[in-house]
Amino acid sequence: MKKHLTFAIAFAALGCGTAAYAQDDFTAQLKARQGQFRIMAINLGILGGMAQGKTEYNAEEAQAAADTLVAVSMIQQAPMWPAGSDDMAIEGTRAQPSIWEQNDDFLAKWGDFGTAALALQAAAAGGVEGLGPVMGQVGNACSACHDNHRAPAN
Repeated sequence: MKKHLTFAIAFAALGCGTAAYAQDDFTAQLKARQGQFRIMAINLGILGGMAQGKTEYNAEEAQAAADTLVAVSMIQQAPMWPAGSDDMAIEGTRAQPSIWEQNDDFLAKWGDFGTAALALQAAAAGGVEGLGPVMGQVGNACSACHDNHRAPAN
């Protein structure tokens, strides 16, 4: 009898654990993906400031910023985008359900950002003149994804 009671208690505990797990808390994933976008924004700001003449061009800083963008583009995205972490299901995100409904499109757009970041990396140390056109490519890649997969700001 004791053996059956122990088994029943263990089974119930596992069941409760499973129920708690089913109610996913996506805090870590949300922070991770928003963090990568903040890193992107900071580095795009550095390069954009140089391209617009708002800050003095510095080849070393430009290269470091572009290298960082390439590194971010290589981060595996799947763990940061679990199903059910969209703006219709949780607070604090603008990620639309289309990310999961049209995942191939979303991932292709992320790949386009990576391609544009590589072009920026190649141009960054070559002088301020080369930054503008390539910054446009990066901006277009970002906009293409945002236009389709990010809810407008409130």
